[in-house]
Amino acid sequence: MAGESLAPQAGEHLDAAQAASGASLPQLDFSTYSNQIFWLIVAILAIYFILTRTALPRIAGVLAERRGAITSDIAAAEEMKLKAVEAERAYGKALAEARTNAQKIAAETRAAIKEELDVAMAKADAEISAKSAESAARIAEIRDSELAAIDSVARETAEAIVARLGRPVDAKAVAGAVETRIKGEA
Repeated sequence: MAGESLAPQAGEHLDAAQAASGASLPQLDFSTYSNQIFWLIVAILAIYFILTRTALPRIAGVLAERRGAITSDIAAAEEMKLKAVEAERAYGKALAEARTNAQKIAAETRAAIKEELDVAMAKADAEISAKSAESAARIAEIRDSELAAIDSVARETAEAIVARLGRPVDAKAVAGAVETRIKGEA
């Protein structure tokens, strides 16, 4: 018996080869094609139902969500653009009003400064006129006092010269001669 188990028979070799070839590549075995086609169709239908029932609705939901988000973002961007244009108009209007107010304030300030300057100039002119009149009065006073002093000095000098010449001094005649000479009549 031990010898028999070691030596295989010829028929057994063929069955083993067929079993080995069939077991190793069952997809090439024509006898199993109908079974393979059935399971292929079952697998494809299972994948189709799984995809249509779970995966594709989720993907469609995500795509719809994205479309909605994009649409709302575009609408928000348009709204912000309109607000920006409106804000720009308001800014331009406020800027124009500010310029107008600034020009008005500048004109008022110039007028106030001119008015103050006119008042200051009038006050300065009045002070200058007053000081000029005061100076003219002082000059006239000084001139009069100097003319009187000159007149007095001229009389005394004329009397002294007449006295030196040895003639009798007539104060009235000397005063008349000095007065005539000072006035430029002689």
